Amino acid sequence: MAASFKLDIVTPNRLLTSVNDAVSLMAPGSEGYFGLMAFHAPLIAELMPGELRVTHASGLEEIMAVSGGFAEVSNNHVTVLADTAERPDEIDVERARSAYKRASERLASSAPGLDVERARLAMLRAAARLTAAGQPVRG
Repeated sequence: MAASFKLDIVTPNRLLTSVNDAVSLMAPGSEGYFGLMAFHAPLIAELMPGELRVTHASGLEEIMAVSGGFAEVSNNHVTVLADTAERPDEIDVERARSAYKRASERLASSAPGLDVERARLAMLRAAARLTAAGQPVRG
């Protein structure tokens, strides 16, 4: 049996999950996706919009969409402090699809005064929600 670690995923509004049987976590870091396993070295990492993938000791894999935040690893305990986090069944797919389309149209417009970084992050958040919900990402 693979070694496990404690995992807490929290947002400003709620505790999304707290488990003692996580064997791996894939998370969207600011420099790309990174993986964590039991007894990882201490770490604090910035999260970007994307998917969190948790594998439990039973082999069950959970997917959640996060919009950013931080992950902290210490003493075989991972705490994800997410700006927002949603399970697939909590995601409004039509709303996410509409947000993705709006953001991609804004980026394509090159309008004067466009906040490109804000539009890019909105598109990434919507894409993460769609992917976590098992939906194709398209504008």
